[in-house]
Amino acid sequence: MARKERYLVGLDVGTSKTTAIVGEPGEHNSLSIVGMGVAESAGIRRGLVVNLEAAVESIKKAIVEAELTAGIEIDDVHLALCGPHVKGFNSRGVVALSGKNREITNEDVGRAIDAAKAVSLPTGRQILHVHPQDFVVDDQDGIRAPVGMSGARLEVNVHVMTGSVTATQNIIACVNRAAVHVAGYVPGQLASSTAVLTDDEKELGVALLDIGGGTTDLAIFERGSLWHTAVIPVGGDHFTNDIAVGLRMPIPEAEKLKRRSGCALSAMVDDEETIEVASVGGRRPRVMGRRILTEVLQPRAEEIFHLVWDEIRHAGYEKSLNSGIVLTGGGAILDGLPEIAEQIFDLPIRRGMPAGVGGGLADHVSSPAFATAVGLAQRAHAQSLREAPSDGAGLWSAFSGKFQRWWQEFVQ
Repeated sequence: MARKERYLVGLDVGTSKTTAIVGEPGEHNSLSIVGMGVAESAGIRRGLVVNLEAAVESIKKAIVEAELTAGIEIDDVHLALCGPHVKGFNSRGVVALSGKNREITNEDVGRAIDAAKAVSLPTGRQILHVHPQDFVVDDQDGIRAPVGMSGARLEVNVHVMTGSVTATQNIIACVNRAAVHVAGYVPGQLASSTAVLTDDEKELGVALLDIGGGTTDLAIFERGSLWHTAVIPVGGDHFTNDIAVGLRMPIPEAEKLKRRSGCALSAMVDDEETIEVASVGGRRPRVMGRRILTEVLQPRAEEIFHLVWDEIRHAGYEKSLNSGIVLTGGGAILDGLPEIAEQIFDLPIRRGMPAGVGGGLADHVSSPAFATAVGLAQRAHAQSLREAPSDGAGLWSAFSGKFQRWWQEFVQ
């Protein structure tokens, strides 16, 4: 068996479920899914920890199940950060170029990015991720890779994603108490986009909607880069609550009914179809038309998509989505959502399934519900490929860099 250090684990701690996905690097830079664990979430609401001990137990259950299916012991995970506290904005950094022939180096690019993220943040917030969009060398814009070019001035446009310090610390504390270490973290939108979006979609312009239990996360890509992110505070659990209130039934039974018979577009339901609805207080189940259930779900679906469309128009990207909109996340599984989205957005709509992975469990994770966790493993795999030394000199460089970082931490 391969050493456990080779395995990459993505952990998505959501409002409804906690998912751990174990990936193993293979030949030709591929990634195979060899383990997975799913547990019902507790103690998490809209990405925030509301009961630490309950959240820890949910994480432990998902990790243990993933360990059993993969046959390894999990020490490190890559974590998704979600919730309304995650916010993004665009920024620009400018640096002067010097040196021989004023040739741009990786250090110059790093200085420009550092300048772009040197912004004043409100108290209690921290930078989670910085995504470079494009570069400008002197007066030439739209440059993707400026290293090796010559100029006097280098500018970079970036999308900066920030989050609450306390919210981030609390979710990391939950993971640590589950006896695993957080090797890295990224916002959930980025992880999902890695798993479900194609390069062509990102180039032409696409919006990703990750419909989770408590929130709907939006990410807009154009010209291959991330340009806008937002969090809509409505998600799949709102469908469940609407069913429980509208049909007067327990919330757990409402969730089962939503998954079994739910549809967000009444035109797709036959008038003759019936469903059995549980009752509260020990009363006998009732039989009613399925269209009644659909009439409860459709207004909530329309509300979510109208809120998203308002956000897209407010950001000025309504004419940039040439590839349409991709729906992912557990909430996107609901029947009728793509059809009602097409009516509201008047754009091409598809469900986003995790792609680009193999292995014995690839079919098991081929669902929008696993997009974030799979994307975390894929991003970790891509990062490991970039950092892998290719020769002896590269190995020494990697060791030297790690030693310097360790020494800096030690002297501080």
